[in-house]
Amino acid sequence: MSDKFTDVATAVRDVLEEVERAVVGKRNLLEMIMATTLAGGHVLLEDFPGLGKTLIARSFATVLGLGFKRIQFTPDLLPGDITGGYVLDRKENKFQLRQGPIFTNIMLADEINRASPKTQSALLEAMQEGQVTLEGKSMPLPDPFLVMATQNPIEYEGTFPLPEAQLDRFMLKLSIGYPGIADEREILNRRRIRRREDVELKAVMSASKILKLRNAIESIHVDADLDEYIVRIVHETRNDRRVAVGASPRASLAFLKLARAHAALSGRNFVLPDDIKRYAAPVLTHRIILLPEYWVARDIVGEVINDVLRKVPVPVTG
Repeated sequence: MSDKFTDVATAVRDVLEEVERAVVGKRNLLEMIMATTLAGGHVLLEDFPGLGKTLIARSFATVLGLGFKRIQFTPDLLPGDITGGYVLDRKENKFQLRQGPIFTNIMLADEINRASPKTQSALLEAMQEGQVTLEGKSMPLPDPFLVMATQNPIEYEGTFPLPEAQLDRFMLKLSIGYPGIADEREILNRRRIRRREDVELKAVMSASKILKLRNAIESIHVDADLDEYIVRIVHETRNDRRVAVGASPRASLAFLKLARAHAALSGRNFVLPDDIKRYAAPVLTHRIILLPEYWVARDIVGEVINDVLRKVPVPVTG
């Protein structure tokens, strides 16, 4: 085990332990979000109201020492409400740039599917290129930049489903899930003890430290057989008889980046097959489009992913 990656694992453990002071019983989910942060991706959280989506985003921003903005997406939200724009300064008699809330490190796009497609598309350039273009001028966003978007899986009236092009730009799609009985008791216990609503968290990292960690994981070794394993998994999603459109090469890149990040979280300087399999569902679920006759069936996408993992031989590394 490399000392450098032992240090990475220690730094990440400190972050997760501090976040867990506010978020109870979701270690696996928090690890995946942390891996996405190190991999330079974006996260789509789809789950029911009240499960802590905003709490998770705000807690990560605080503990990572990053800027945080929350945008409530609504049907009347305009692209300029996100990106900002030029406004007339009457005192100076000239137009001044007023930056929108997207100019931050972690942006929570709450209920993203409630905004119009035109407004949703305002995020596309920012998520992919890390910049915003206003009046023909490109302006870089802060680095690191992470979008955490949420949507409610049970309320579709008055919503605009995200187009495939935008879904593909989310590295992961995650569900939080209800807490277990013991975890929910612990939530109540902690609230009673602290006697206030908010949990006071401290920053244990910084933007510059995150960028150094990102640079470090680029040196993690990935065996050629594991490259082949990733490509075969993604390729098989395109061959399944139930699938109209399979995962794109962006899914292969997501597997590579996340597998490296997870190896770093574990203190290793090499990737294992399990690092790839761990992220199969989060990486592929939102990238697979089923044929129309399977739209009403439940969990067909999950079955497709499981069949793909069974079909593709796991390489032996060592």
